[in-house]
Amino acid sequence: QVQLVESGGGSVQAGGSLRLSCAAYGYTYCMAWFRQAPGKEREGVARIYTGSGSTYYADSVKGRFTISQDNAKRTLYVQMNSLKTEDTAMYYCAAQRVSGYCDIRPESYAFWGQGTQVTVSS
Repeated sequence: QVQLVESGGGSVQAGGSLRLSCAAYGYTYCMAWFRQAPGKEREGVARIYTGSGSTYYADSVKGRFTISQDNAKRTLYVQMNSLKTEDTAMYYCAAQRVSGYCDIRPESYAFWGQGTQVTVSS
């Protein structure tokens, strides 16, 4: 089992920045950030392999968001810069313990955090 605990959400004006954190308790092979806005499907934002640090970003956040990890602290981060109103959503971290399931589709991930709200105002 993997327990994930997110923190760092909040409200910010457009153009601002936020950093989300996700503490992971248990082994992970890869981790990802997802978001879900009201009335929309859950969307993959970014993914990182725990071992290699290799990353992947959705086009909607490329160049603005940076996913990273501190393996010593077992913590996943996403630095979100140049935030837009359309980034408003509940953000979730997710983890997978086996290879072959590290794309950014929600159904590929077995473990999920509780979510943290990000609200970007104009």
